[in-house]
Amino acid sequence: MSPRRSYDQYCSAARALDTVGDRWTLLIVRELLAGPRRYTDLHADLPGVSTDVLASRLKDMERDGLTTRRRLPPPGAAYVYELTGRGRELLPVIQALGKWGEGELGERRPTDALRAHWFALPLLRGLDGEAAGGAGLVEVRLDEGVFHLYVGAEDGPVYGDGPAPGEPDVRLVLDADTCTAVAQGESGVLDAVRAGRIEVSGDGTLAKALREA
Repeated sequence: MSPRRSYDQYCSAARALDTVGDRWTLLIVRELLAGPRRYTDLHADLPGVSTDVLASRLKDMERDGLTTRRRLPPPGAAYVYELTGRGRELLPVIQALGKWGEGELGERRPTDALRAHWFALPLLRGLDGEAAGGAGLVEVRLDEGVFHLYVGAEDGPVYGDGPAPGEPDVRLVLDADTCTAVAQGESGVLDAVRAGRIEVSGDGTLAKALREA
């Protein structure tokens, strides 16, 4: 385990960066906001990180109380990493960074990797900020893949890869261009619904709020 590096400044921002300022740390948090993940799954969804760096960051994050590691019961019997309560408190930090970075996205470069669930947090920001429908389970379908969101969740995962684990309150069908427009801050979720760029189905409160807004 690498020794902790410090800015040695008596400042809360500096102390926070002592813990989460290393490269890859916040992106690991982004992935673990989807719930427990195996090492191999994390590595697959963090293209560009070396196995050594990922293993080192996970050990550092466990030491700093951001993550825990546990073994799944049979038949899984694999180790998974998950956020602690303190680790999950980084959600608004990552959301604020995402909001700040909207203008930096620009056009997708040929070297840019993409995973469908990377659109989860921008959509969650839009739904939290625009739809006064309260909490709910949202299934999102893109050509690139399917993921789900837990709008208004106070603990546990905030999103997940794949279809919703139960009947969702609302299903959203849209394309990557619309997701990109939301992620870049060019369109709000409600604007896209009104323009017919997001298809809304479902009978939950959130679905009705989106259709009636």
